[in-house]
Amino acid sequence: MSRFDEVIERRGTNAVKWDELKAVFGKEDVLPMWVADMDFKAPEAVIEAVQKEAAHGIYGYTLVPDSARESIVTWMSVRHNWGIQKEWLLFNHGVVPSIGAAIEALTKPGDAVIVQPPVYNPFFDMVEKNDRKLVHSELLLQDNRYEMNFADIEEKIISEKAKMFVLCSPHNPGGRVWTKEELTRLADICQKHGVYIVSDEIHSDLTREPHKHVPISSLSEDYSAFTVTLIAPSKTFNLAGLQASALIIPNNVVRTKIQKVFARQGAFTLNRLGIAAMEAAYRYGHEWLDEAVDYIQRNNRLVKEYVEAEIPELTVMEPEGSYLVWIDCRKLGLSDKELLALFLDAGIALGNGAKYGPGGEGFMRINIACPRSLVQDGVERMKKAVDSIK
Repeated sequence: MSRFDEVIERRGTNAVKWDELKAVFGKEDVLPMWVADMDFKAPEAVIEAVQKEAAHGIYGYTLVPDSARESIVTWMSVRHNWGIQKEWLLFNHGVVPSIGAAIEALTKPGDAVIVQPPVYNPFFDMVEKNDRKLVHSELLLQDNRYEMNFADIEEKIISEKAKMFVLCSPHNPGGRVWTKEELTRLADICQKHGVYIVSDEIHSDLTREPHKHVPISSLSEDYSAFTVTLIAPSKTFNLAGLQASALIIPNNVVRTKIQKVFARQGAFTLNRLGIAAMEAAYRYGHEWLDEAVDYIQRNNRLVKEYVEAEIPELTVMEPEGSYLVWIDCRKLGLSDKELLALFLDAGIALGNGAKYGPGGEGFMRINIACPRSLVQDGVERMKKAVDSIK
């Protein structure tokens, strides 16, 4: 039995995934497979580190120590073959606010910022809430796999005078792990036109063989000069509630501009438990992560094989990274509202594809980072939903 087979009760713990069902979906007697949040217990080393800090009893202002910085430097070298320097690191409580800070620091109100829908929907919010112009360069769906539309990207950069490109790497919700060739082509376009890249790489540790995540900033010193890379242990080790993330910014001028935004916002440091958890995860979490990735891959195989055999009306997009599976439901001929209701009536809450922007219509996103028994339950509920309209 795998450690990840354990079903842990999360209701009543203020877990957004489980305790917000009524508020979000209007009913709570459903299986939640919507939020990108694992139902796995964190690595033992992380739990011990948090308990040790908690036991101290004094929780005053806490600096991020060099040992935590060094754990990230080592992690990036070992897991992603990228030699970074600890001086390149800044810290914030989450990747999304870091995107907002980068937009504020490196662009001006009214500037165009390009995103690639369908994509993680907070990207849209951060652009628009910072009074920038949101520009879509929609991904191309080719043979059930997303591709970048490079011609469209360059055309939009020129026509909209775009100043920033927000990249989701690996891609959420489609699970694409962009290749070195794709990233190089994108970076070349951005370099040619003086466009900053903000690369959200929060799912980078969850790729599967033979796919390999490549940090876009690692490809050349030239690229790193205009790229801000965002990472966090939150998706990798299920630590979102401890709110700790890092920004990797080799360019000192860019880094200073973002530091000034943090200063204006009053951002000072991370919380003490988050710092301890982050360092322990990056220092001791390798074995746990390898097992988790293997377990998630087996869950993915279960979903793919079950859907192909039992629900042929749906099409599973094979994820190359992350624990999110993007499912094409367009053959059912239902609106997005009808799709969501169909699955809710069968007892399962999924992520509605429409909220991820143009190209997401008719898709649903399912989170499979949970015990296999829940994944099995989930696909059976999906079959029940589809069978109900045959």
